[in-house]
Amino acid sequence: MYAIIETGGKQYRVSEGDVLTIEKLDINEGETVEFNRVLTVVKDGELIVGKPVVADATVTAKVMEQGKGKKILVFKYKAKSNYRRRQGHRQPFTKVVIEKIDA
Repeated sequence: MYAIIETGGKQYRVSEGDVLTIEKLDINEGETVEFNRVLTVVKDGELIVGKPVVADATVTAKVMEQGKGKKILVFKYKAKSNYRRRQGHRQPFTKVVIEKIDA
């Protein structure tokens, strides 16, 4: 059994026990979060597609950690004008483990 959920503007294919790194949620570590935007559920070989979401379907997950991703460098440069700017960015994330899919 698996489901396709939407969170943070992205879609994820999840099964029970999966560990996901998603866009940051304002939930503390150890708490549970419920995803209501379930787009598709496959259960016992039966495909249930939502229009746009599956009614009464939820995915429950537990927050494992809050963190920041690897640093990327943003470099602005203009030729022949001695203009250079360097800036770093670390994208915040939330790591969750999928506990239960209800459909």
